[in-house]
Amino acid sequence: MATDARLRLPIGIQTFSEIREGGYYYVDKTPVIERLVHQNKFYFLSRPRRFGKSLLLDTLRCLFEGRQSLFEGLYIHDRWDWQQTHPVIRLSFGSGVMRNREELDTRIRHQLRKERERFTQAAAPKTDIPGEFSDLLELAHQATGQPVVLLIDEYDKPILDNILDPERSRELREGLKNLYSVIKDADPHLHLVLITGVSKFSKVSIFSGLNNLRDITLLPEYSTICGYTDADIDTVFAPELPDLDREAIRTWYNGYHWGSREVTSVYNPFDVLLLLQNREFGAYWFESATPTFLVDILRQRGVFTPQLDQWETEYELLNQFDVGDISTDALLFQTGYLTIKQVEEPMLGYRQYTLGFPNREVETSLNHALLPSLGVENAPRKRRTLFKHLQRHDLAGLEAHLKALYAGLPHDWYRNNPIAQYEGHYASVFYSHFAALGLAITVEDASHHGRVDMTVDFGGHLYLFEFKVVEQLPEGKALEQIKARSYADKYRSTGKPIHLIGVEFSRQQRQIVAFEVETLTPA
Repeated sequence: MATDARLRLPIGIQTFSEIREGGYYYVDKTPVIERLVHQNKFYFLSRPRRFGKSLLLDTLRCLFEGRQSLFEGLYIHDRWDWQQTHPVIRLSFGSGVMRNREELDTRIRHQLRKERERFTQAAAPKTDIPGEFSDLLELAHQATGQPVVLLIDEYDKPILDNILDPERSRELREGLKNLYSVIKDADPHLHLVLITGVSKFSKVSIFSGLNNLRDITLLPEYSTICGYTDADIDTVFAPELPDLDREAIRTWYNGYHWGSREVTSVYNPFDVLLLLQNREFGAYWFESATPTFLVDILRQRGVFTPQLDQWETEYELLNQFDVGDISTDALLFQTGYLTIKQVEEPMLGYRQYTLGFPNREVETSLNHALLPSLGVENAPRKRRTLFKHLQRHDLAGLEAHLKALYAGLPHDWYRNNPIAQYEGHYASVFYSHFAALGLAITVEDASHHGRVDMTVDFGGHLYLFEFKVVEQLPEGKALEQIKARSYADKYRSTGKPIHLIGVEFSRQQRQIVAFEVETLTPA
């Protein structure tokens, strides 16, 4: 809903009524909500943290409770039967950290008791958690004469909070499975079910028997159910845009796709709101939770960091997420560090996905976090040095800086880190060092003649890098390949100086042994 007046920014507010009554901006999600409530009965939605899942559930709660005045001016207001209401039961595991089954069961019973008190003051019969949950759903149905709308928020957080301890996380998974197992048999008492979280655990492991749970995570018609679109930024938040670089907002925070490239991309709302408040660009979403577990996994698995922006996978790997069996693909995608860039179906029923960074914020921040795991110490100081050399287009200084960077990798680090055993480690350090600076980088930059390893566009200059690993002595093949395959041809029309740089790493010396440069000046 567009407005010319400046309103309040709903930072951290997950209560629909507070936003609507408190003079805050609100992006109307009711067109998608209307589709949701009229198509199916049991839904599951996965989105990264801080994407508005809790606000979505609270909007549904207010809708089914018939709070008509809150929806005035919104799409659904004149399309909804406000005389028809349903009891709403909402469970959430978003707050606090539960460290064992006992703490989890206590939290569950507390929520079930609070929800029960809304329908009766009679004490619940002594039984187990499935019995109490089942009784609650039946009670709510009987007390109101209408089946229940069941909303479960952050369904997986107790497991994710303990994912580094497989035994504990399995214990908590079984406790949640004990709760969720009720949903299937409670069907006569349910009108709508929506379960949300970050990860997608297999139905077998946590939603036993609930085979009719429709996963809408990758369905195009629900791609914008959370997050802001370009149209939202340009209309709803128009009063906040003056003095901000609109294209930079798009580059830094847009780019999440759930489905094919053709679906509308969305912005992380947390980033947008903090940008509009602070009036400066920052890694707001990334800094709100340090991805220690993610970084550790990528280090242990020897991930080639330049590959992160062109990560090829299949549907099954995107969903392979369970205790002790988390694919790198699923971890990166479900947590929001990679998003879908391309979907191909080379034959019927077989889909291939290409993932990549959604935007500049994530690419910059994740590579910054990965540098210590690649052996780079004091990364901020080294990043400032890199920037100064690029700002001056000082190629001799750049060569000296990069040689010092590799010479500074601790010797013990090579013995203790499996990623050092991969030839790709050299290119990983190189790419992540540049990417952590927030530069415009293209990896595997395609042309008619092949792919150059890395292109950097900065300060009106273009830098084309080709990497080779040699045994000990330089061979000159990296620069030779750039020239022989005419990688620079696609850029000659830009009018920018083009620097062809061949970099050769010695496997024995663990150092750059060749840094050959040839500069093409504009005609």
